[in-house]
Amino acid sequence: MRFRPWPKPEPYRDTSRKRAAFKRKQRLEWEALPLFAEMIAAGQHGVDEEMARRHVWWDEREREQRALRAKRWRAARARLFALSDELRNTVRKIRRGCPYPADPAYLLDLLHQITVGRVDPKRPPWVFDGKLTARTTPNPEKFDEAFRQIGHRKVGGGPKTTAADEFLFCGNLGSGILFLRTRVRLNDPHESFYTSSGHRLRDSHVGRAGHWIDLEVRGDCSDAELELIRRLAQEADTRPVVIRRVDALTPTSREARHDQTAGSPQ
Repeated sequence: MRFRPWPKPEPYRDTSRKRAAFKRKQRLEWEALPLFAEMIAAGQHGVDEEMARRHVWWDEREREQRALRAKRWRAARARLFALSDELRNTVRKIRRGCPYPADPAYLLDLLHQITVGRVDPKRPPWVFDGKLTARTTPNPEKFDEAFRQIGHRKVGGGPKTTAADEFLFCGNLGSGILFLRTRVRLNDPHESFYTSSGHRLRDSHVGRAGHWIDLEVRGDCSDAELELIRRLAQEADTRPVVIRRVDALTPTSREARHDQTAGSPQ
């Protein structure tokens, strides 16, 4: 049985900080009722008398706490040995590996939870015996069913232009987690990158010559899954969608230059 020994008893230590704290307590009592300050001071005792009183109280308190702890241990042992042999051995086994302190109060609470049926001793709540499975969408019908938005930031913009929205999505089609990034690209690189509203793979109007969606996919996926992502994205938007694999989410210097002078897809 797990058991944590009670700390070794020590005598009460009289320190200058404790004396200063006691004097401050008395001063606050005066200041709380200034009209009765003299009456309150007359009923207070000195700091030496207080320290002597605490020496006696400390020993009495220590004996009371040790006696109460021993009483709880006896009660816990009595309740434990009142169980059947099989259940008692199971409780002792899970008690060794439980995350709770080795105190009688926690043991009594555990026995109570088992008695009322809140804790199954064969399946304690602090032991996870389930299998972790990734949340996948193997056959999605819509883009929003397979991928959820996890990021958003502004790209582009300038003195006479408005920044556009860039969104980051994540999902799992069955082969592993995938990260998708969508951007609006201009068909005419000489037009200003202006958008009147945010886009989430749709609803933006960038340039009069038209624009297209650049969809980047990061993660392990087969060609069939890549084609599925392209089809779902195209069904969710009226503009052309070009999909490509990338190794990193952070744009390189070459991509940054491409953002400024992006041409239409071939």
